[in-house]
Amino acid sequence: MENTVSTQKTDLKSLTKDELNHFCQELGLQSFRADQIFQWLYQKGVSDFEEMTNLSKDLREKLREMATINRIQPVQQQESKDGTIKFLFQLNDPEKEYKVEAVLIPDFFADGAARRLTVCVSSQVGCVFGCAFCATGKMGLFRNLSHGEIVDQVQYINELAEERYGKKITNIVYMGMGEPLHNYKSITNSAHIISDPLSIELSPKRITVSTVGLTKQIKKLADDQEPFNLAISLHAPTDEKRDKIMPINNSMNLESLEEAVKHYYKMTDRPITYEYLLFDNFNDTPQDARDLAKIVKWVPSKVNIIMYNNVAGVELKRAREERLDNFMRELIKNDVRATVRRSRGDDIDAGCGQLAIREGAPKGKTIAKD
Repeated sequence: MENTVSTQKTDLKSLTKDELNHFCQELGLQSFRADQIFQWLYQKGVSDFEEMTNLSKDLREKLREMATINRIQPVQQQESKDGTIKFLFQLNDPEKEYKVEAVLIPDFFADGAARRLTVCVSSQVGCVFGCAFCATGKMGLFRNLSHGEIVDQVQYINELAEERYGKKITNIVYMGMGEPLHNYKSITNSAHIISDPLSIELSPKRITVSTVGLTKQIKKLADDQEPFNLAISLHAPTDEKRDKIMPINNSMNLESLEEAVKHYYKMTDRPITYEYLLFDNFNDTPQDARDLAKIVKWVPSKVNIIMYNNVAGVELKRAREERLDNFMRELIKNDVRATVRRSRGDDIDAGCGQLAIREGAPKGKTIAKD
């Protein structure tokens, strides 16, 4: 009988702010109680109703009977010599041992103080899109994360950042395990919670959502007027090359991506960031740079050139420095705003999915062909 009751309890971290308000109304509580509970959950990160000390003892007991507070649990942590910290989290699946990863990427002033603290979060267990260079893509997809599970990653790392560096995280990128826009509702709900004044209160301008190019969802972001930034994982400047490494391009090619990007810019007036992994002798020629320049000119945009973290079992390798230099010179010649993002955490499993794969995750759903 006890098991039956427990499964009927409401996980408060599965509710949006509006849903939490409705839950409290059904309990006959005044509206400010919902704000108090929300603040305990997301600003103070409590996991026990007893810690909600500004609620009466009777109310805490009522909440314990009706609800639970689930929180993902850290099970492993790796730290690089460059300061990057990789986290492996265990989810609360009763019969599955699903794990996801998140990364804290610090950037330091010359005196060693933290200037920028970026958290890279996961949105899914695995990924269905099977990009050839991605460790997570090799896993396949098992399930979406809830918005609460996404926020948990941020909360846990934010607490660590405050303890270690004396400051909160400064930026969030949805670029961890999974395709964020394939889990649209959870990532938008989580971003709203993270930016809420009663939560971490991180400006939406410091939140970036990445996608491999899901055109319908890019348009939806625009139509919904979601306030955070958009990054597109491009990684090849022609359909011919993109087809070889990103199966999504077979159904959503560069022509459809161009249409979606132009719609996004028309509706939001916000520039796009293109993420471009530079692979040796694949997408790193001067002609590739010229082709990339054409894409960048669809709408006001910039490019992050990313030096790849090599993944075991993947043929594609990080471009050599001289090829990077030639590529950048060609971009500059074509008036492209571009920065180079050096790989971080080379001495740990910093590439998304590497640690989870090492933990023995089986194969999930994928659109990639063997």
